[in-house]
Amino acid sequence: MAADLQPRSEISFLETFFCSALAACLAEFCTIPMDTAKVRLQLQKKAPVGEGGHLPKYRGLLGTVATIAREEGLAALWNGIIPGLHRQCIYGGLRIGLYGPVKSFLVGSDLIEDTYLFQKILAALLTGAIAIAVANPTDLVKIRLQAEGKLPPGVPGRYSGALNAYFTIVKQEGLAALWTGLGPNIARNAIINAAELASYDHVKETILKIPGFIDNVFTQLLAGLGAGFFAVCIGSPIDVVKSRMMGDSTYRSTLDCFIKTLRHEGFFAFYKGFLPNFGRLGSWNAVMFLTFEQAKRFLFGAA
Repeated sequence: MAADLQPRSEISFLETFFCSALAACLAEFCTIPMDTAKVRLQLQKKAPVGEGGHLPKYRGLLGTVATIAREEGLAALWNGIIPGLHRQCIYGGLRIGLYGPVKSFLVGSDLIEDTYLFQKILAALLTGAIAIAVANPTDLVKIRLQAEGKLPPGVPGRYSGALNAYFTIVKQEGLAALWTGLGPNIARNAIINAAELASYDHVKETILKIPGFIDNVFTQLLAGLGAGFFAVCIGSPIDVVKSRMMGDSTYRSTLDCFIKTLRHEGFFAFYKGFLPNFGRLGSWNAVMFLTFEQAKRFLFGAA
């Protein structure tokens, strides 16, 4: 009987999927205003020199949030929340749900405690790529809705909501259009997933080796913030290209978007929205990993 009360060291794929999807949806809801600000900053193009010299509309995280709230209403900061939740249910559930099984497959279940960092990175790259290939349509619709600004009176928006956006894109652009930007999206999410999961896994293991640290809320928050920092440093250039391709259909390819952005705006354009991106990813990872760990513990008794 006593053995039954011991924490479980492993939970099933479906249990992991449920906990990670729940955690990802909560993190998405809490942080989407920063994500909306990040998308607007990334889509904002540099004003041509000598043509009025006007300041950019969006400036910094708080400035962008304030501008959107003032001009479009507070609810506009949650534009894209429905496809965002769709995305997290699918992508958030799969990328973490598959991480453990893929890692075990790569190293063998008997050696899972001795996994090297590069094996964690490889497992996370694979699960991130698989998950976003399935979830790409939800990402596309989320970006399209977030990119919508305030329109003049009498001018209707492109989409009336998430479901309308899915149907409109398919009707006007074809089914394949839902996978627009798949290349940079796979690259971005595979890399960011590797940065997040592998760094969280590794940072947490490292912290737990320090005398006095245990696997508690504080350790999980530290590891989550570390995962967010690594993710935004590595993934920001790909994230900018992905956002621009999904939000603006004038680019012919990933390479075309990369070259035009670099030529017209310079290298640092790839780090537009860095602070809101880190603010969002740092807080997103802290909320997500903390919720995930606690959900495993309280719902399924996992250690």
